[in-house]
Amino acid sequence: MKQIVCMKWGDKYDATYVNKLYAMTSRNIGDDFRFVCLTDDTTGINENIECMECPVIAIPQPFCNVGWRKITLWMRTLANMEGDWLFLDLDIVITGSLDAFFEFGPEKSFIVMRNWTQPGQDIGNTSVYRFRVGSHPYLYENLIENHEELTRRFRNSQTYISRTVKEISFWPDEWCILFKTHCVPPMPQRWWKEPALPPNTRVVAFPGSPNPDEAVAGEWPAKWYKKIYKHIRPASWINRYWTV
Repeated sequence: MKQIVCMKWGDKYDATYVNKLYAMTSRNIGDDFRFVCLTDDTTGINENIECMECPVIAIPQPFCNVGWRKITLWMRTLANMEGDWLFLDLDIVITGSLDAFFEFGPEKSFIVMRNWTQPGQDIGNTSVYRFRVGSHPYLYENLIENHEELTRRFRNSQTYISRTVKEISFWPDEWCILFKTHCVPPMPQRWWKEPALPPNTRVVAFPGSPNPDEAVAGEWPAKWYKKIYKHIRPASWINRYWTV
């Protein structure tokens, strides 16, 4: 059984994002699968999605409710979760088969997409990664014990993981890309060229802004003085994939 998990807490993303992620997964996976959403609000979530309580993390605000909360997946045990899981962020668009993510490096306990904004530094982007429950509990335990030092030392949770985990591997480069890095044309072409989807892409990640709903509308939220270069044409191809 192929196992997929996502997390939704707070009000940044509504149930539509969870439902579209589930629908994209179901269209791009060849076998039976289990899809779990760890959440604090099940309102509007597709009844076929298995919802469980989103773990909380005992560190201070604001860190307990941003990306650092995802470190709870590295606890020694997770309720009703065992074995290998593919974690998917809500703000992604699946454009190709997910089957290979379960077949690649079966002996590996942690495989992650590269963080393309930090090339050559072997930093993972935790928008898409496969992990084995209970394989690296020290990531969680060290954070709980030393959160003041670690949140000061590392700019975010994915940098902390990449610099601390004892085993890290990366997906093939063409599988997982960043919308702003790989799809948006360089200046000034982005003013007249639509963002393009590179061939062989399986997942497009949208960290920060724009989100998929903004990108498909040609919107890039930014302060007025950044609008010159933070500009995109509508990425109409997103509508072919990001749908229920």
